[in-house]
Amino acid sequence: MHAAAGSPLGASHPRQEGPADLRLVPPALVAWAVAAWALAAPAEWVVAVTTGCVVVAGGLLAAGRRGTAAGADPDAAPATTASARPVTMPSGPATTMSAGPVTMPSEPATTTLGSTPTTSGSTPTTSGLAAGRRGGRRAWPPRMWWWHGWPRGAVAAALLCAAAAAASAGLHGADLRRGPVPELARRYEVVTAEAEVTSDPRLTRPRISGARAAPPAVLVDAEVRRVDKPDGTTEVTRTPVLLIVDASGWAARERAASPWLSLLPTTRLRVTARVVPALGGGERVAAVLRVRGSGPPRVVGRPSGTQRFAGELRAGLRAATDGLEPDARALLPGLVVGDTSRITPELDEAFKATDLTHLLAVSGANLTILMALLIGPPGRAQRIERRGLAPGLGIPLRATAVCGGVLTLGFVIVCRPDPSVLRAAACGAVALLAIATGRRRSLIPALATAVLVLVLYDPWLARSYGFLLSVVATGALLTLAPRWSAALRRRGMAPRVAEALAAAAAAQVVCAPVVAVLSARVSLVAVPCNLLVEFAVAPATVLGFAALGTAPWAMPVAEALSWCAGWPAGWIADIARAGSALPGAGVDWPGSWTGALLLACTTVVLLLVGRRLLGHPWLVGACAVLLLLVLVQPPPLTRVITGWPPPGWRYAMCDVGQGDATVLHAGDGAGVVVDAGPDPVLVDRCLRTLGITRIPLVVLTHFHADHVAGLPGVLRGRSVGAIETTGLQEPVEQAEFVRRQAAARRIPVTRAVAGERRRVGALDWQVLWPPPVVPGTGGPNDASVVLLVRSAGPTLLMLGDLEPPAQRALLESPAGAAVRSVDVLKVAHHGSAYQDPDLMRRVAPRLAVVSAGADNPYGHPAPATVAALRAGGAEVLRTDRGGAVAVAGGGDRLLVARD
Repeated sequence: MHAAAGSPLGASHPRQEGPADLRLVPPALVAWAVAAWALAAPAEWVVAVTTGCVVVAGGLLAAGRRGTAAGADPDAAPATTASARPVTMPSGPATTMSAGPVTMPSEPATTTLGSTPTTSGSTPTTSGLAAGRRGGRRAWPPRMWWWHGWPRGAVAAALLCAAAAAASAGLHGADLRRGPVPELARRYEVVTAEAEVTSDPRLTRPRISGARAAPPAVLVDAEVRRVDKPDGTTEVTRTPVLLIVDASGWAARERAASPWLSLLPTTRLRVTARVVPALGGGERVAAVLRVRGSGPPRVVGRPSGTQRFAGELRAGLRAATDGLEPDARALLPGLVVGDTSRITPELDEAFKATDLTHLLAVSGANLTILMALLIGPPGRAQRIERRGLAPGLGIPLRATAVCGGVLTLGFVIVCRPDPSVLRAAACGAVALLAIATGRRRSLIPALATAVLVLVLYDPWLARSYGFLLSVVATGALLTLAPRWSAALRRRGMAPRVAEALAAAAAAQVVCAPVVAVLSARVSLVAVPCNLLVEFAVAPATVLGFAALGTAPWAMPVAEALSWCAGWPAGWIADIARAGSALPGAGVDWPGSWTGALLLACTTVVLLLVGRRLLGHPWLVGACAVLLLLVLVQPPPLTRVITGWPPPGWRYAMCDVGQGDATVLHAGDGAGVVVDAGPDPVLVDRCLRTLGITRIPLVVLTHFHADHVAGLPGVLRGRSVGAIETTGLQEPVEQAEFVRRQAAARRIPVTRAVAGERRRVGALDWQVLWPPPVVPGTGGPNDASVVLLVRSAGPTLLMLGDLEPPAQRALLESPAGAAVRSVDVLKVAHHGSAYQDPDLMRRVAPRLAVVSAGADNPYGHPAPATVAALRAGGAEVLRTDRGGAVAVAGGGDRLLVARD
């Protein structure tokens, strides 16, 4: 090693010598693949694969032993005994070796490289060391190499690991299929069971299903330990299940303080529930228990002392962050211990759009920051000038690794030993093993070992996307990032900047294909956003952990630390929101493994092209400017390139899926928004492409979720004057949602009244419906706000979701006189079959626009409605087939553009 280093002191970084040791990688990958397959495979197949792997591996090992014992090797060189082999030494004083004679040539010295002799004289010599290696076999390059040395052992090791993974996964999969619970689920029985909580409870995010938001529920992972069957017998079991507690009747404050959400792992419950089969395959639950009643849980066994201590720490951190700004209050517990209970759907979407979601859950980054605080920069851990708290306290290197292990154990206890935390701990163990061994080459074998151990311990990780992302990201940081960082430094970049950029780029390159499978979208701002938040993550995490530790004993100190941590946490949230608000923040991508392969190939091509561009600064600058234009998408430039929105547009119907969202142009950068659709992301994207930054008024025709659930996207980053709604506050849940959104931003909420007239610039509209008392059913659809809009161009009638009884009542009302021939009709209720023919004949639109989602389950728009509109002379445009629609022009000429 000293000779290779070219220095009498040896290599400055001895851990970096030699190529990477990849021998453990194939067994880990094979075990991973086999475990993922065996979880759902039939038992007979699992037994066959396990037996076959063991038999073949045993045969390979036995054949290797027989070959070694017999000395049979067709590629072996003639044997040379140790007592007679000559050793070539350079000329000098005579040397005597007891093992045999020493040849002292009179010519210049002979130097032997490997097994090939190189002489400076005329007499060839042979290296006895090389010739005698492996019992006289030729060391390199051997023929038939696969059947000699380590490759045979590697194949046997991979087969044995595959057998172990198949056996472990087969047993875990069998746990889901045996016992009384799966049979009860097939019969949808109502049972009383005793279950042990295995994870933190979580509240479901709002999901839109047609006109209504799916009722919220509390989800609790648990294991059924005892079940009282309908026949009166009791059976002891150990079956993983999912408890679902209906929370639809709870108010917002009741949900936040629900005792169900305060349950700790290892708590024993007694529940009465209907047992139903788990949806989908490949899940780690045998059944779903839908808990009956909305009362508090019946606790029959307290959690363990360890879990109570961890729960007190987490509760103390939440209490210490109560006084922070909303984003910091929600984000800080997630950064520290993975507590995402306060993360709003809007903030969650912003983190997804910028690929910052790894910050919202416990990951390797959390543990890495704590380790860096203890041992300093990992690159200096084996040097004399190492940093961190450990050398400052005089702790030796190996003792530092032990302290890191203790810290990792505490991290697992506080952050819960669920799969995501175990992944973080295993990845943190990579750095500890590197420090303990003092060799960089041990990083990849340590990662492979961690993967192998975790997959054998918990085979369900083999099907976890989070586990996959964690492993590939760590692998990229160990392999790609150092090389890319060195290449950037050679081109003159500052070392710290090069390391940060290389790490962010390497992680993004390998994780992007997997993320594309999950989200069907590729983020273009992931790397810059990760770079911008990197300097804030460490102080927020360290101060957050300090607040976590001090909260139980000194709450004022914890609150002060939380206040300090709130600044970097708020910065991270601001970067996520700003990055996601960029028009070109991401591009849609096929959400399949084929799409992932396509993205991987595209990335490789871009990397090869980018490598050549690095030598041309002008081209690099041009590409950077082009990327900036793609991200920002200035409206004037976008309008020239795409033609959207068209010049002089008056009305635009956004494509928001199965819902409604219409924008009325009210001046430069201003627009009146009528309904918000079901998805905040889609309506926000539509408003950004239209260049809307100011909204004088938001009109919500009624409170069905497909019209109001996207309201946060409308309000995001825009000044809003007021929100106007219908008078019927149903559904109550959605009406309360609108009031909360308005109150959080201090936006006044008013009620639309029939006969009301308003004007903004050249835009003028009149409220035609509803009256103070809604006739007919009086349901939310019949209480929709109906607007007749006029501008410098065409007239527009917007019917909301009126049903035929209300449509007829509208014609008979005093406002019905204003309902006559219009230029554009927003067809009621997404073009459903329930339309009043008299109203359609009276309106006689030239253009009818239908907002509906592609392949929606309701059959909207109905063929009969489309046919009736066309029979009346209207051209029908649908968002489900052509996307967003914009209308311009006026008089005898209407101009229509599609996005």
